[in-house]
Amino acid sequence: MNLEHIRGRWIRSVTVCCAMLSIIAMGAFAQTGARATAPTSEGQPGKFVDITQAVGIHFLHQAPHTSKKYLIETMGSGVGLFDCDNDGRLDIFLVNGAPFSDPTLKGTIPQKAGSDSWNRMYRQKKDGTFEDVTEKAGLQGVGYGMGVAIADYDNDGYEDIYVTGYGGNHLYHNNGNCTFTDVTVKAGVGGSGWSSSAAWADLDRDGLLDLVVLRYVQWDWDDLWCGSPDNRGYCHPDVFQPISMLVYHNEGNGRFKEVAEKVGLGKPAKALGIAIADCDGDGWPDIFVANDSMVEFLFHNRGDGTFEEVGLQSGAAVDGDGRTYAGMGVDFSDYDNDGRPDLVVTDLANQMYSIYHNEGGLQFDYASYKTGIGAMTRLHSGWSVRFIDYDNDGWKDLLIAQGHDLDTVEKSYPQLHYREPMLLARNTGKRFVDVSAVSGSIFHEAWVGRGMAIGDIDNDGRMDAVVTTNGGPVHVLHNETETSNHWLTLKLVGHKSNRDGLGSVVKVVTSKGPQWVSVTTASGYLSASDPRAHFGLGSDTVATRVEIHWPSGILQALTNVAADQILEVSEPAPQSTAPSQK
Repeated sequence: MNLEHIRGRWIRSVTVCCAMLSIIAMGAFAQTGARATAPTSEGQPGKFVDITQAVGIHFLHQAPHTSKKYLIETMGSGVGLFDCDNDGRLDIFLVNGAPFSDPTLKGTIPQKAGSDSWNRMYRQKKDGTFEDVTEKAGLQGVGYGMGVAIADYDNDGYEDIYVTGYGGNHLYHNNGNCTFTDVTVKAGVGGSGWSSSAAWADLDRDGLLDLVVLRYVQWDWDDLWCGSPDNRGYCHPDVFQPISMLVYHNEGNGRFKEVAEKVGLGKPAKALGIAIADCDGDGWPDIFVANDSMVEFLFHNRGDGTFEEVGLQSGAAVDGDGRTYAGMGVDFSDYDNDGRPDLVVTDLANQMYSIYHNEGGLQFDYASYKTGIGAMTRLHSGWSVRFIDYDNDGWKDLLIAQGHDLDTVEKSYPQLHYREPMLLARNTGKRFVDVSAVSGSIFHEAWVGRGMAIGDIDNDGRMDAVVTTNGGPVHVLHNETETSNHWLTLKLVGHKSNRDGLGSVVKVVTSKGPQWVSVTTASGYLSASDPRAHFGLGSDTVATRVEIHWPSGILQALTNVAADQILEVSEPAPQSTAPSQK
């Protein structure tokens, strides 16, 4: 294997075009990572404040940085936002790595040698602060953790936790009081290899949540030299062979059966991010997988228990020039309120984040240029990403955790940075505008961003975020955007459908038109977000109509729903079935 093939990830088959050089020359992104500070007329600011210390969160991600540049060192970990005890307040679960030596012997699995490398469970108290309940909860964890997926897999009314990592994964069953029991062996979901993101979804709509587990590459502690002779770097994923995902069908008795090959999801991948939505309105959940430096995958659910990979023919597999890129984080949501979920995929600098507009009929249009996302992201490296309506104006905006994966990238590309500020892009209804510079001091701080979960932590109707950093602290970001806009949040409780209502499509109608949300906890990178469906209503104090299309096929309609509330909605007994959402 020659040096040209295995050198660091910063060497790409991407030509830095004249437009990019002009951006650099104009100083749009100086070597300090500073941002331009002038807002545009379309870019009304948000306001996010880091309240981590104030609310009692103390967490430092363990990611050894060795001279060997093992790839696992730079990939980070995820975070989950969920209500562990059904008290109505969101709690925080943080995945941690583990120490390992330099060199590490091939075939070994890092272990959590002490409390510094434990996973952490923080329970929110009535006063809005958090207490560390890790030991009481039984969630210290084992091995080198990476991602987290959260949902009520057995429909008992309490959210359960699945943690991915290197060398094996773990399923923790919620005992009903925010304590957990490791049921991995009994459930049969331990897996193998290097797992990244995971997602819960009712793939066959039988009322039981199934589990999709991504794996990254076939990797071990081989002493590979990548980069230039005098500047060793993390190896490009091209060095390693792909590996298929794992798919566990929920058998309904606390046990799962691995069915990836059987259902058409056994395609070898280099998978990092996963998002799930019904992209063609046929009532069945489809799966998008963000692959690193190979074509992206879109698995269409045939509705008969099997899937077909349609990424290339749908237009969502490559960028606008037909090239692959370093797909990392992904979200699947309707950003333009046309009733069809669209895609955003993050990647590394010298590329640009990809927006795929859903045209209907399993066809997507590459829209990074026309939406403005392309120009604002060419010099950035993005990981976790989520469409959120931060100002409740009825349009879903973008919040993105950023940071390069190569800690020496400045040596070769002074215009790029290992540590980067977060990105907040406001949706004007026509395009996205970068409002980061005017949305709080955190957007001027440089982090090695990785995982991110979104949810309304204090139930004030404004969406907050928790962001992890590689080898660094976690950041709890409180949304304090000054706005008079109204909002509505729906907590779904399924009965015939799965208890969390995952896979439901919620339509809310206001005076400005309809909005749609696909109910899921899976998006971004390695993380799990609040499953409640949030809508910004603008100036409206009432949603004239709310429609919930449950996975069971039941269509439920509510009228004249008051704004500014968290409304719990239970699935009714079967009466009518939902039409297709074209």
